[in-house]
Amino acid sequence: MFGKIQNYNLKENKLEITFEHNTAFIEIISASIINFFAPLKQANHSSTAIEDIKLQETKFEVKKDDFKLTICTEKLKLNVFDNFKVDIYDIDGNILCEDYRGERAPFVKRGVTPKSLELALKEGHKFNSELGEYKFNVLKKLDDNTFFYGFGEKTGHLNKKGYHYKMWNTDSAAPHVESFEMLYKSIPFFITLKDSKAFGVFLDNTFESHFDMGKENSNYYSFGAVDGNLDYYFIYGPSVKEVIKNYTYLTGRTPLPQLWTLGYQQCRWSYTPEERLMEVAKNFRERDIPCDTLYLDIDYMDGYRVFTWDRDKFNNPKNTLAQLKENGFKVVTIIDPGVKKDKGYKIYDEGIENNYFATDKDGVPYINEVWPGASLYPDFTNSKVRSWWGDNQKIIADYGVSGIWNDMNEPASFKGPLPDDVMFDNDGNKISHKEAHNVYGHYMSKATYEGLKKHTNKRPFVVTRACYAGTQKYSTVWTGDNQSLWEHLRMSLPMLMNLGLSGFAFCGTDVGGFGFDCTPELLSRWIQVGTFTPLFRNHSSIFTRDQEPWAFDKKTEDICRKYIKLRYKLIPYFYDLFWKEQSDGLPIIRPLLVHYEKDLNTYEVNDEFLCGDSILVAPIVEQGKTSRMVYLPEGNDWIDYWTKEYFSGGQFIIKKAPLDLCPVYIKAGSMLPNYPVQNYIGEKIIDELTLNIYLSKNDKSINYVHYQDDGESFDYKNGAYNLYNIEVSKAADSIKLKIDQTKNDYKNHYKGFDFNLFTDLKPSSILANSKPIKFTLSDDTISFNVKNVSEVIIK
Repeated sequence: MFGKIQNYNLKENKLEITFEHNTAFIEIISASIINFFAPLKQANHSSTAIEDIKLQETKFEVKKDDFKLTICTEKLKLNVFDNFKVDIYDIDGNILCEDYRGERAPFVKRGVTPKSLELALKEGHKFNSELGEYKFNVLKKLDDNTFFYGFGEKTGHLNKKGYHYKMWNTDSAAPHVESFEMLYKSIPFFITLKDSKAFGVFLDNTFESHFDMGKENSNYYSFGAVDGNLDYYFIYGPSVKEVIKNYTYLTGRTPLPQLWTLGYQQCRWSYTPEERLMEVAKNFRERDIPCDTLYLDIDYMDGYRVFTWDRDKFNNPKNTLAQLKENGFKVVTIIDPGVKKDKGYKIYDEGIENNYFATDKDGVPYINEVWPGASLYPDFTNSKVRSWWGDNQKIIADYGVSGIWNDMNEPASFKGPLPDDVMFDNDGNKISHKEAHNVYGHYMSKATYEGLKKHTNKRPFVVTRACYAGTQKYSTVWTGDNQSLWEHLRMSLPMLMNLGLSGFAFCGTDVGGFGFDCTPELLSRWIQVGTFTPLFRNHSSIFTRDQEPWAFDKKTEDICRKYIKLRYKLIPYFYDLFWKEQSDGLPIIRPLLVHYEKDLNTYEVNDEFLCGDSILVAPIVEQGKTSRMVYLPEGNDWIDYWTKEYFSGGQFIIKKAPLDLCPVYIKAGSMLPNYPVQNYIGEKIIDELTLNIYLSKNDKSINYVHYQDDGESFDYKNGAYNLYNIEVSKAADSIKLKIDQTKNDYKNHYKGFDFNLFTDLKPSSILANSKPIKFTLSDDTISFNVKNVSEVIIK
């Protein structure tokens, strides 16, 4: 494809290499981020995921000898050979990523004959030929001690070694299983961890792409695409945390959400008519179960026409939503991309008049079928269409809707998939459906986000099913139409962890499962997981039994209430994590290896996760199980959240877990901010913050930074927020606390702090600003309250 190196030309940070048959470019984004690009389809270098790339000033050298080009930054050394073969080393000369020099050689599938294949296909078996026809395919050497993570929501285990994935956004109603190669999202990014060093690869190509992580042959892994340019980024760590930080530096980070979006959310297809919606709301309040958000699925619309209401089901939607708002509920409505073909319907008429819909190859608006019947697809690759679609969000927002849920935007279709030659404008640079498909949901999310931002002046809450890399800048995601199956609960943990590693900090599942019938035990265990999941939404299908917390029995209701209330206590902790994510890109749900990559035992833990860096959750994900083995990573000690029992890290323990108990452990040396439990966020004025401090037996000092703002506007971007730095230093027989408000630019601030210190110290006195104060001592907990105090000494 490339041939021998002929010459090269260096211009600023970009190296142009002329080969016999092609030209390629290597661009130094930073000392740790390198872009490899070859214009195999078009000359220009464009990206949907990376919208505002910022090159970092980087010192590097380029040398050429008879066999190769060598590029050295402060972090990496690259050797570039003939045929655009590339080997990448760290600056100390350790090989990180080496191109495979052999030929593709799929494992032999013995016994396959034309006749046996014909009969097997008739019975329903599937046979995939790995040797697909790709525009390009990059092969990398695969070593035994290599682990792969990422790829977004793909099914299967946390470590993706041995899997093959296809990036082609797909709406599949079949129960998702480990062998699924594609789902709703295409995130062509993965992290490699080998010998305690990590790097990422992001293939920025929106065509159908394939990633084979050693399934085809254990000697190599590969990535390629059916069309488009060769365009990938090598993203060095060396830690997993640094890889995530650098990847989200390129593709963007999840913006700070409105505070209420972190509360419990209840959804069903469908809460109609209005009386049913109000009945659900009433039950939450009367049963003392906190809830912030109720959803309306497709049946709230007039004949499934987007941006309309069915007036038989909702006679006065503005009044209905106002009543719900008075009781603390926010309403999120579904919006699908399919626009009903219906002359006289405003959205259809405007789209036809302005040529806003995707067309066939002859320029005629393309028609398929979705929920409204014959439907057309807005061309979201066109910025004018996105602006129009964004302005239409005002129709819904003016009714009092607080967020938008984008569904069916793979795009889904009922009369077969969209043909490859359906055309999209792409702001004058026409592209086919083959290129637009994987970014259709991304552009729809962008349009929705920008429209809500413009017309509400609040941080938009957008939930999307389909997306591409970078959509995290505009939307929350969930894992689509799962089922009320234990296997789907189990599989949701690595799916969420890998979504987080792939840049999607705000993610969740349909708690309890969307399809099939949930059971009391399954809902109880799933609610326990949802408590520590960024998007905490219970969702079920019209074809299933009721799934609200009270739908089963008193025991199930009590368990749901217990964990939903725990979630509301932890709201400030979640909010702090989202604030920190703005600078470090780290997700809320994290696999253990993110913070303990020197501990090899963490590399393939599928059924535990970290919520931030302080909470380890080891849920029960198997029916009938009431105890489990828990691994506590080495490098820290751990405290049982429920019993306050202290454990050393680096060991497996057995934890009894009756149905009402989810094993949770707090990293020793942590502080957890807590709010009082509320029926909904904003019900109470929070003028005092509770801080639970889990002291380590070894740490001399710890500190925690807490963030506070108005929870909904963009004023924080202009500096309107507060920061509180709480530092704890420990001596042999005393503990000192310092409370320092390092930023005070948001008008509301805490009037006091409630402290709970979990420690074996038995104090005789506590001095606040040198004056004695009252305290209580129970078991191993010291509790006290302070107001307008900067220093506390416990001795």
